[in-house]
Amino acid sequence: METKSSLNQETMTKLQELIQVNIDSRDGFLEAVEHIDNSVIATAFAELAANRNDQASELSGLVSMNFHEPVDRGSVAAAVHRGWMDLRAAVGQGTQAMLEEAERGEDFIKEKYEDVLKHTAGSAVTDVLNRQYRNIKSAHDSIRDLRDSFVEAQTQAKSAK
Repeated sequence: METKSSLNQETMTKLQELIQVNIDSRDGFLEAVEHIDNSVIATAFAELAANRNDQASELSGLVSMNFHEPVDRGSVAAAVHRGWMDLRAAVGQGTQAMLEEAERGEDFIKEKYEDVLKHTAGSAVTDVLNRQYRNIKSAHDSIRDLRDSFVEAQTQAKSAK
């Protein structure tokens, strides 16, 4: 029987994937903060980055508990995505572009958690994964709402002119 200190190889592989995607997400939020001039959104992104760091650390602890070396860096694909964010910011797309890219990133991490939960159903770490997944879904919805509010405020400001 699998326990948190004796995870099977499939669960270990899936945890490593989630560590990497949380690191990617953290780095993406931190990158976006540099391009956002709205303090409310920048603060929200910084908090989400800290949350993703905590999630990666928690998963890394489970991997270490099983005498494996946890992943400690993000993916190349995410680095390319952050480059795309930099480019969009450089051509003046700013806060709205960062919100759109953040939502795209949230769609990705949400799908990754759903896949891992499907493949590790009944695992000893299901409770941890479900709790983290709820955080991911909540963050996704918050970013969507921030984006919608920002776009609405921009539209109203243009109409007022």
